[in-house]
Amino acid sequence: MDGSVAQQHLSLRRLSAAQLASFIERSHVRLCAVLVLLSLACFLPGFSTLQPMDRDEPRYAQASKQMLETQDFVDVRFQDEARYKKPVGIYWMQSATVAIGDALGIPEAHTTIALYRLPSLFGAIATVLLTYWAALAFFGRRGAFLTAALMATCVILMVEARLAKTDAMLAACSVAVMGGLARAYLSRGAGVLPRRALLIFWAGFALGILIKGPLILMFAGLTAAVLSYRERSTRWLLTLRPWLGLAVTLAVVLPWFIAIAIKSGGAFYSQAVGHDMLGKVGTAQKYHWAPPGFYLISFFATFWPGAILAAIAVPFAWIHRKEEQVAFALAWIVPSWIVFEAVPTKLPHYTLPLLPAVAIVTIMAISRHFVGPHRPLAKLSTILIPFIPVGLTIGLSAANWSFDGTLPFRALPALVAACALAFYAWWLFVRNRLLSSLWASFVASVCLAIGVFGFAQLDLRSLKISDRLAEQAQNFRGKTIIATLGYREPSLVFLTSTNLQMLDTGAEASALMKQHGCTMVFVEKRFEKEFQTENERLGVKPALSTRVTGFNINSGRRVDIGVYTVSSGCI
Repeated sequence: MDGSVAQQHLSLRRLSAAQLASFIERSHVRLCAVLVLLSLACFLPGFSTLQPMDRDEPRYAQASKQMLETQDFVDVRFQDEARYKKPVGIYWMQSATVAIGDALGIPEAHTTIALYRLPSLFGAIATVLLTYWAALAFFGRRGAFLTAALMATCVILMVEARLAKTDAMLAACSVAVMGGLARAYLSRGAGVLPRRALLIFWAGFALGILIKGPLILMFAGLTAAVLSYRERSTRWLLTLRPWLGLAVTLAVVLPWFIAIAIKSGGAFYSQAVGHDMLGKVGTAQKYHWAPPGFYLISFFATFWPGAILAAIAVPFAWIHRKEEQVAFALAWIVPSWIVFEAVPTKLPHYTLPLLPAVAIVTIMAISRHFVGPHRPLAKLSTILIPFIPVGLTIGLSAANWSFDGTLPFRALPALVAACALAFYAWWLFVRNRLLSSLWASFVASVCLAIGVFGFAQLDLRSLKISDRLAEQAQNFRGKTIIATLGYREPSLVFLTSTNLQMLDTGAEASALMKQHGCTMVFVEKRFEKEFQTENERLGVKPALSTRVTGFNINSGRRVDIGVYTVSSGCI
């Protein structure tokens, strides 16, 4: 009798879950609302507490801050150096969110990194929602939802949503363009596209150019070229109203490109194209070289938790490559992926705009029952599902113990939950319960975000060197001249002052303190002997306020910084 009652309760619970799923799936709005909630659960933990991540993020944020300080919204600068690597779009967005925050009375808005990250957060959420929209061209609502959920929970988008850079917004623009292109190709017999699809396509195209220049052209252009070769015709592209769209795009982007050409005397183009873009193609930048195959290997981390399922789906893509939908997805992925692998300069986020297509193929293979425990080596290989959370749990615990002599106790419950859920997702996969396995993976990703970004980074105090130095600067009253010797990370400029002086020698630091009565200088230990020798020669007697020790992840070494002050003449 008791067993019968328990079975009835279980059946009722399953029925209720099925009814809830059916209710949500009947509405695009409800499905998008769930996707937004899932995205926020993955993107918000640690959003405001994570320190500015050197080196790219604070460079973007500082350039946007200087736009507000100078009210010059054409030129892009980091301190006195022209920053002519990317167009102006992301700087305008960051400046706008900070200006709004300032108007709303947020304290220290100009040095609040979370405000500069808001465009990336909006871009990441837009990437998820636009992935849903793009995927509707390939299959129904459930498949589109699962595709978008794979994007919301993947590691690389969770990272980029928290960084004040171009990449999350570029991904949103890219999937907007590719979603429009997919509709043009897959419905080319209709001869006309809805206005909404045209608006999304060309808005993404114009904004993508303003954010990261020619990359959006590469994604769309290579895809269109491959598909046009397949069709032996380019007529299908006419449904995108190219002449009208290009006219609107030029009207949006040309004013700034003309203005910066005049302002910089052409230097923007020589640096952005000649140095930044061609430099990446010709010779890898110093710290970003990697061999071909880098993206294939890093994919298993960046696209977690869906990466191993995508790998299992590869034979499906090859077998069905002549189908229009699969052909489009492959044209979206393969040519640009080959370009990225061929270019010497490599960073894990470069392939982010291609991942929505990977998610589409993966869900397509799952929906046709191609992916499952029956595939060769699938049961064994899917043990990689818990590999990332287990690896991060061990790695973060080891790092916290090594750098700070403690464990990330606040993070461990969430990290252990992520590991347990990931193992449960693997167990469900082995038992051919793929939909349940996907949902377990999604929840594991949320727990991972809470553990890593919400708590673990708070305990890694040794990595927050610039934050701790900035605290010392804020506590030093008066009209202070602040300088740094040895430690030169961009985050320190962002958190202290645009006028932060970067010194090269102990003699310069000592001379600065003698010349100005109210000075604070951060001196890295390897420069202290020279600094103290020069102080004795000049008769300067700075006070050692404190020492800040930690680990610089960019240089890969421990640092020990003395905070020296001269307070005579401070007002």
